[in-house]
Amino acid sequence: MNSQAGGTHQKAIQVNLDREVFGTFAEIGAGQEVVRWFFQVGGASGTIAKTMSAYDMEVSDAIYGACKRYVSRERLQGMLDYEWMRLMQRLDKSRGERTKFFVFADTVAARSFSRQEPGEGWLGIRFQTAPRAEPSEIIIHARLWDDDNVRQQEALGVLGVNLIHAAFYRHQEPLALIGSLLDDLGRARMEVDMIKFSGPSFAGVDHRLMSLQLVDQRLTNAALFTARGDVVEPAEVLHKRAVLIERGTFRPMTNVMLDMLERSEAQMRHEPLLEGEEPLVLLEMTLRHLDETSRAQQDTEDPGGKPGLDHTDFLARADTLSMFGKTVMISNYARFHNVSDYLRRYTQKLIVMPVGAPILGELFAEKHYTDLEGGILEACGRLFHGPVKLYVYPRRNLTTGEFLGADTFRPREGMRHLYAHLRENRFIEPIAEYRFADLDVLPKDVLQIIQDGDPIWQTLVPPAVAERIKRDRLFGFGRATNGTPT
Repeated sequence: MNSQAGGTHQKAIQVNLDREVFGTFAEIGAGQEVVRWFFQVGGASGTIAKTMSAYDMEVSDAIYGACKRYVSRERLQGMLDYEWMRLMQRLDKSRGERTKFFVFADTVAARSFSRQEPGEGWLGIRFQTAPRAEPSEIIIHARLWDDDNVRQQEALGVLGVNLIHAAFYRHQEPLALIGSLLDDLGRARMEVDMIKFSGPSFAGVDHRLMSLQLVDQRLTNAALFTARGDVVEPAEVLHKRAVLIERGTFRPMTNVMLDMLERSEAQMRHEPLLEGEEPLVLLEMTLRHLDETSRAQQDTEDPGGKPGLDHTDFLARADTLSMFGKTVMISNYARFHNVSDYLRRYTQKLIVMPVGAPILGELFAEKHYTDLEGGILEACGRLFHGPVKLYVYPRRNLTTGEFLGADTFRPREGMRHLYAHLRENRFIEPIAEYRFADLDVLPKDVLQIIQDGDPIWQTLVPPAVAERIKRDRLFGFGRATNGTPT
């Protein structure tokens, strides 16, 4: 059966009328909101083998095994594993030749009398695309923004229907599948900040690209994946952690950028607020930088084409960053205070953001904050809320030879007292040690040198990055010599 356009009601009917689709619903928390849709639209007897809800913790543990947290990926996976095993034991022999089985599960904490905070939940479906086929799986994590319990339950029900429908009728188009998850919802009500595909239907899926799509299609403002390319729900890595986050284009990682990261990491370890804790290091790429790159390439190569993100370029950056063993964050945040706001969802510990000295001029430019009622003062208040510091890495003016750093930066008239306050109270600090070489070379200059075919670029990036660029011909390497490596 082909996918048809329509709202939640129509999607549930389409699943119910599909004579091949049959399975189990297991829901913990926020009511039986997903399966309710399939009951109320009619024809549920042809779709639902069993529905259950193990609300009590002891009952849940007895069925699915003990776990540390009941709203977690671990609990969701236990539910999918157990219910799939029982479904196959009971029905595969009698109807496996004509049935595409599925198990849908969710474990959710919504607003309640005792929980006055945004809801969150894990949802997943294990399903067959043909009778007796090996199953595939989709797991997502969602945050529920509605202000009351009933609205959050309703939103969860719609999301579950969207996920089940997409699994059966859009599994061959993962990008369209992602885009359909918030049908009849929208970002004001919900955010999907992690998605993981597995199984034969998604053998060719790159999870880093799927994380990018969550941000690009506006299902979330930020998504994370590990150096190995494994997707993670933000709280899994950020919860109560001190964070060092370096923002950049990473096209490619240069010696200066790596030195800024390593010096900042070493300096942060001496912060009294860290109390000996090992900080989580994040490398953040913004959608704005990725989109600017794609538009620039489109303008050059196909002026009449439709702009869109360059996945090859994005994966080139991700591949080179993976060599440093750090978690990567993709976001649509252009401004630093938005990053601080986001991280504060998960941690109240120290946050350090290393920046190049030229960024200070942008941070203290009032034109960037005209949409904020409190202007630049509001932006600074949000940026430095809680223990947050900017570490400033110097730059050298190629023409004058002068160094620009935290101590030599001179904001315009009217901003000087604000900057002096931030410096005096150590919200902004210089990076104490740094490489003297390459301080006058900007990352965009390195990229241009690579594309121009000047071999000096190999001295401006870490050796491992240079080898990867040459091996995989990344970032336009070899373009200037018509395909002959430089």
